[in-house]
Amino acid sequence: MKSKKNDYTAIVEHYESCFEKYGDTPKGMDWPNEEDAVKRYSVMLDLVKENNSSVSLLDFGCGTSHLLEFINKKEEKFGNLKYSGADISSKFINLSKSKFPQVDYYCVDILKDDLSNIPSFDYAILNGVFTEKHTLSHEQMWEFFQKMILTIFEKVDKGMAFNVMSKAVAWERDDLFHLSTDVLIDFMVKNLSRNFIIRNDYGLYEYTVYLYK
Repeated sequence: MKSKKNDYTAIVEHYESCFEKYGDTPKGMDWPNEEDAVKRYSVMLDLVKENNSSVSLLDFGCGTSHLLEFINKKEEKFGNLKYSGADISSKFINLSKSKFPQVDYYCVDILKDDLSNIPSFDYAILNGVFTEKHTLSHEQMWEFFQKMILTIFEKVDKGMAFNVMSKAVAWERDDLFHLSTDVLIDFMVKNLSRNFIIRNDYGLYEYTVYLYK
C-alpha cells in the first residue's frame, strides 16, 4: 500500500516502520517507554464504570494487543472484560491473532470498509490513534479525527476513550496532534454528547477523554 504524504495511511506505515525497527515492544508502537505506556492503559480502562462486570470492549487501533497483555496481568480487576481488537494494519492483526487466537480481531479501515460484520460494543478504547499526525497538516488530522470519532461512537452502547496531545505545553511537536480542549468540546457537544470527562491528571503531555452516551 503506497501512501501519499497527506493520507492517513502514512500514519499506519509510520507505526509499521517503528514495529519493524523495535519489534513487539512499546517502542515498536512508537511509545517512548514502557512506564508511560502502562500508565496510559490504566487511564484508558478507567473509562469502564462497571466494577468487575461482564462488558464488551473494543481496542481500536490495538496494534499488537499490549492493552490486552496489561488486562491479563490485572485479571482480578479486569477479568470479566470481553476484549476484541481492531486495526487497519494486517501485520498487527496477524501478530495479535497468533498471540491471542481466542480473541475476536477485525482488520478494517473504518472510513472505507463495510462495517456490517463488526458488532456493537459497550465501550471502545482508542489509545494513541490520534496522538501523532505524522506528515498530515493539523487541518487534515482534525478532519480525520472527526470522521473516526463519529463512526466509532456509532459502534458503542455506553462510551469511548481516546487521547490527544495537549496544547498546555511549553512547545508543540510538528508531527504530533495537539488539540485545543475548546475546539474538541464544541465538536463533542454539537455532534456527539454532553456527557464527557477530560483527564489531564496523569503527568503526560496529553489528555484523555471519556465520552459517554
